[in-house]
Amino acid sequence: MSTDSPVDLTAFVKTYDVRGLVGSQLTDEVVEAFGAAFVDEIDASGTDLVVGHDMRDSSPAFAAAFARGAQARGANVVALGLCSTDETYFASGSMQAPAAMFTASHNPATYNGIKMSRAGAQGISLDTGLASIRDRASSYLADGVTAVAQPGSITEHDALPGYAAYLRQLVDLRGIRPIKIVVDAGNGMGGLTVPAVLGDAAGLGALPIEIVPMYFELDGTFPNHEANPLEPANLVDLQKAVVEHGADLGLAFDGDADRCFVVDENGDAVTPSAVAAIVAVREIARVRALQPEGEIAVIHNLITSRAVPEAIAASGATPVRTRVGHSLIKDEMRVTGAIFGGEHSAHYYFRDFWGADNGMLAAMHVLAEFGAQTEKLSVLTNRYTPYTASGEINSTVDDVPAAYARIVDAYAGIGEFDELDGLTVSGANDAGEFWWFNVRPSNTEPLLRLNAEAQTAAGMAVVRDDVLALIRG
Repeated sequence: MSTDSPVDLTAFVKTYDVRGLVGSQLTDEVVEAFGAAFVDEIDASGTDLVVGHDMRDSSPAFAAAFARGAQARGANVVALGLCSTDETYFASGSMQAPAAMFTASHNPATYNGIKMSRAGAQGISLDTGLASIRDRASSYLADGVTAVAQPGSITEHDALPGYAAYLRQLVDLRGIRPIKIVVDAGNGMGGLTVPAVLGDAAGLGALPIEIVPMYFELDGTFPNHEANPLEPANLVDLQKAVVEHGADLGLAFDGDADRCFVVDENGDAVTPSAVAAIVAVREIARVRALQPEGEIAVIHNLITSRAVPEAIAASGATPVRTRVGHSLIKDEMRVTGAIFGGEHSAHYYFRDFWGADNGMLAAMHVLAEFGAQTEKLSVLTNRYTPYTASGEINSTVDDVPAAYARIVDAYAGIGEFDELDGLTVSGANDAGEFWWFNVRPSNTEPLLRLNAEAQTAAGMAVVRDDVLALIRG
């Protein structure tokens, strides 16, 4: 078989998924080749394979093309139709079937992509099969997809009712005090999942939650703002609406609704680290009630706030520090048996959700914690935000190794060095207040990413500005 593909797949097969420009990189032919390659790589011929898609204009045709390639190689496709990414994880976990989701998450409308999972919602990265899938797809693009003697079938399945019911079992919101929330779905898949899980659209009983909807219309052109709540500009509408409606809090979902960001009653963004700490404490308490003895592990990546491992340890569990990365966290969840994992990017992973991430489930934990007491959300979350963080600051750098070397030289003998993921340096200032920063090079661009945190705002500013000056030369 030839591998001389007419399209360079390495340009848009990323570390954890496939993500590229519609038309020039992702075409029906390319996607069909990926469907065939996926089935071959995971040996799915003769078994079920879940395929779902988001609301982007190109997604239905791509999902159909992938299904054609998968069927040609013998897989029985279970077509979910419109769904969120974590719905595909639910289907993959509950059915013990591999899955493919068509979405470019928070990227603009000109992009699309594929998130692939093994059975049980197990992630696939370049190191664990995605590179091989890419190479197989290149061969199919060059030579055509050959059908097996018995091609697979295709059936349709609506996963939303089961997904909503399962999440309601994991977090019971029926007994919380009545609350009012504004939800910005960003014209993404949250517009489908929020009414089902937090409302009664899936036939479940109504909860004591009044929802003020924003941009619930599914529209892959994103007419109001990009569905990327990590960018502060995309939270502005939600922040204003929370204050205008006198709501208790606000929730913002990204395009495929697997990440959720929280805004308090003042319209201030709650850091994902504070959400991770709240969820971790709740999950530890729940598991400890069932399991009085034995070790409980909770994962956090190395650029979450120091408050996260402190909250984990204070709750009697073991914090496990990891590198940054979606599939990597999923793998660590399995290896360590961790009950929960939190990332600074608002990805939250749950053992009870097959180790996969689920922004809706994290939001439900926040609603449950808030609704079980009488304080305002700002008071609750401030307890989990005792330190000051810079947020991620990206700098374009012509010579990344030289910038890295400048930092090493400047901080040699001043702080402790850790190279688990990029370079983390930690220390204390003359007042005895701690600080730390992490600098990581981008895998795909000439960028250095800086995250810094300190015990005080003034201390953080000193470290942040010093390291930025070194990065930018």
